Amino acid sequence: MPYAPLLTEAEIAEGLRALPEWARDGDTIVRTVECPTFRAAIELVDRVADAAEEANHHPDIEISWRRVTFRLTTKASHGLTGKDMAMAGAIDRLAPDR
Repeated sequence: MPYAPLLTEAEIAEGLRALPEWARDGDTIVRTVECPTFRAAIELVDRVADAAEEANHHPDIEISWRRVTFRLTTKASHGLTGKDMAMAGAIDRLAPDR
């Protein structure tokens, strides 16, 4: 199966305009979500895990009490692809309202 094509700088900028909670960090995009409780943070991670399995695209996830940080990149392509933007949108839909 071929690797997902890397996004251009313009495509990355356009994608991030549609994902205002996300920030670029080199070849990754990052978002931290503050949940109301530790249990809610774990439940969010569980929902994201289900979505990641369905999409076959898995974020790096760091949990620190009520804070969950998601980091996306397409490792096989060595950078950002449409898969990352799509998974970021899925995470946004699953994350609690701010």
